[in-house]
Formats: sequence, structure tokens, C-alpha cells
Amino acid sequence: MSTQIASRSTNRTAAAQARWSEIISQLSFASEPAWLQARRETARVAFERAGFPTTRDEEWKYLDPMPLANIVLADDFQSFGQAQNGKQDGKEVSGVEPFLFDAETCCRLVFVNGEYSKELSCICDIPEGMIAKPISEILRTRPELLEKHLATQADVETNAFVALNTATFKDGVFVQIADEAVCTRPLQLLFITTAEAGPRAVAPRVLIVAGASSEATIVESYASPAHDVYLTNAVTEVVLGPNAKIDHYKKQGESENALHVATMQVQTSRDAKFFSHAFAFGSRVARSDANAVMGGENSEVTLNGLYLGRGEQIIDNHTSMDHAVPHCRSYEIYSGILDGKSRGVFNGKIFVRLDAQKTDAKQTNRALLLSREAEIDTKPQLEIFADDVKCTHGATIGQLDEKALFYLRARGIAEEDARDILIAAFASDILNNVKVEALRARLQKELLARLRRTIDD
Repeated sequence: MSTQIASRSTNRTAAAQARWSEIISQLSFASEPAWLQARRETARVAFERAGFPTTRDEEWKYLDPMPLANIVLADDFQSFGQAQNGKQDGKEVSGVEPFLFDAETCCRLVFVNGEYSKELSCICDIPEGMIAKPISEILRTRPELLEKHLATQADVETNAFVALNTATFKDGVFVQIADEAVCTRPLQLLFITTAEAGPRAVAPRVLIVAGASSEATIVESYASPAHDVYLTNAVTEVVLGPNAKIDHYKKQGESENALHVATMQVQTSRDAKFFSHAFAFGSRVARSDANAVMGGENSEVTLNGLYLGRGEQIIDNHTSMDHAVPHCRSYEIYSGILDGKSRGVFNGKIFVRLDAQKTDAKQTNRALLLSREAEIDTKPQLEIFADDVKCTHGATIGQLDEKALFYLRARGIAEEDARDILIAAFASDILNNVKVEALRARLQKELLARLRRTIDD
């Protein structure tokens, strides 16, 4: 029986591979610069050579990638649907207001089904010293700004989904912060997907280049106003110059019928600091890879995450901290709250290369299981080739403290409220690090609302 299942899986993977190859061959990027066309071709070849991963691959042993591959085989699949100026099939996209930050709080660029929506965006007050525009516009007007870094950071050779994104993306966001520019006003990058006419795929691309001694705050959001079926395959590349500082937030709140796979690749220079806080509340299957290479001495990277699973959701987080030079620091805390039959996966890697002395690396993974059927797979990894380092990792898995719950109820607090208090305390280590007040308030509200719906269900 297992042989038959494996054979069917192999056949489906091959069919999905062939369909994606057909779609790629039909895309035309003739108007793009030769350097980008060459990078797309390299990605196409890498994708066709490697193919979709399977559970036999170490990086996917806890998450079957078949649902991510299979969506392309749906009879009514749309590879790249049209959506312009906030409209879908000639109709205005409704229900997006809850995802938009007030214009007084943030500047924003909004994309609907992979295409830039001028009507929903608000870029008139972009901070001085910052460029924030669609990649398609930059390719038409100033392609030299993209040539050095676009599609050079995230690895197409080892990640099939990065290769697929690179070969197919139509648009995305380019953010450049000038040397010594300090941008105090956050920038929201919002990607909205709808699929009323049938399953579709979108391939958002983000490139952030921070100049020397610059500072900026970026909020990257993925959402859907409906419960549609679609695949988001996103890639974000971040390059920090010397002494640059970026606060990055990612909020993944997509349809719980959707599939989400994303890769973030960060490269730091000397004295640079990158702080990332990722929140995953949506999608039926969500896979997120966050990779950082500390390439300059005295640089620092923080990768924190909070994920909430319910029903039969699967949320898979992979992180990689690569200490390539001495005197660098990395910190990460990933916390998961799992209910129903949901599953969480955390695979955190710390690499300390030869001669990367005086490395300081800390990694913590915590999971709170709210039901007997919830499950977490956690796999910390350390690969250390230097001898003068401080590297620690830890993983804890548990349930709500019954004594603490009894203590609260004994003081007249209702059971649901007592649960909320304990869960909010568990999540506070991550939420309290959110410096964008509007985002923090929205996350807290959504966390409690989702928990209440889970209890009601």
C-alpha cells in the first residue's frame, strides 16, 4: 500500500512539474534587461533540474509539499490572473479596509493578485531618502538600481520555490534607503489575493536595500478578504549596508484555504542590525524560510516569530543564522500556539563558520498545545567550526498551566477570559517587541478573536 501511495505521489509531482514548466515557457519577459532575463533562465533551469521537494528531502521531512505542488493541477487553475488598480475581473475588490493602515500611520504600497494597485496605495508621503516603488516601474525607468541585488540573494539552486518565483514573478516592491537616511514613518507592503474565478498562484517579490547608517521600518503583509483557494509563493531579499538598521515585520493572515510559501534572505554588512518579527495566523499550509548571513563584523540579526494554528492548519518555520565572520550576534524566539488538529514545525539552524570567533547566538522555540490532537515537531541544529563562541538553544512544549488557570478562576474570572490571559502572557514576549503601535494593537485583537472562534468551534 505504501508503495502505491509513493507511486501516486511521484506521478502527481511529475505532472505538477510539467505543468509549471509549461506555464514558464509561455511567459514573456522580452522587455526586461538582459541581466534579469539571464537570472530568470538560471532559475528556470534550476527548477526543472531540482523539481519539487518531497518528504524524503531533509528540509521537508515534517511537511509534505505536495499540496503546494498540486494546486497547479486544478482544472480551473489560473497561473497569473489580471488585477489592476484594485479591481478583479472588472469589479472592485471589496473587504480590504481591515488590512490597510491609516495613511497618517504608514505609507503603503498595495498589490492585488500580484499587480500594483495605485488606488489602494498611499505613497505621496514617502520619507525623504527612501525609494519605494513597484519593481515593474523601476525596470522601466531605472533598472540599474536593481541590477546588483535583485534575484542574487535568495538561492535558486537549493530552493525550488525560490527558483519558481524568480522564473515567474511579474511585479513586487523595491525599497531603497539612502545613506544616513532615517525613515521614522513605517512603510506597509500589502499583498492581497482573491481567487473567485478559481485557484490561482501569485509570486510577490520584495527587494530592500539599506544604505550605510540608514534606518527604516517595513511592515510586509499578506491577506485575503475571502476564503479562496490560491498559492502565494513570496521571496524577500534584504541587503544592509554598514551600520544600517532595519525593523521588519511580516504578518501572514491569508485565507485558511490558501497555501503560503515564503523565503526571506538577509545579508548584513559591518555593524548592521536587522530585527524581524513574523506573525503567521492564516493559510491551510504555510511554510516560511528565514535565512540570514552575517557578512560583516559586529552585525546583529534577530528573527522572532509567533504562529497560531487551529483546525487542520500546518505552519512550518525554518530559520538559518549563518555567522560568516567574527564578532556577530544572532537571537531568535519562535512561539507557537496550536489548537484543534493543527501542526507546527520549527527547524532552526545556527552555522558558525571557521574563524568566526566571538560569536554569540541564542535560539529558543516554545510551543503551547491547547488540545490533545495538536502537534509540534521541533528540530534545533548547531554546526560550529570555531572554538571561542557562545551558542545556546532550547525547546519547550507544554499546555496551559492548570494551577494558574484555577488561580484565576478562583478569583471570579471566567474560564474563557482566564485562558485568554494565560495565552496572551505566552505571546507577549513576541508581541511586546512590535514597535509599530497600530500593528501591535491589531495583532493582539486578532489573536484573541481567533482564539475565541476556536473555543466556539
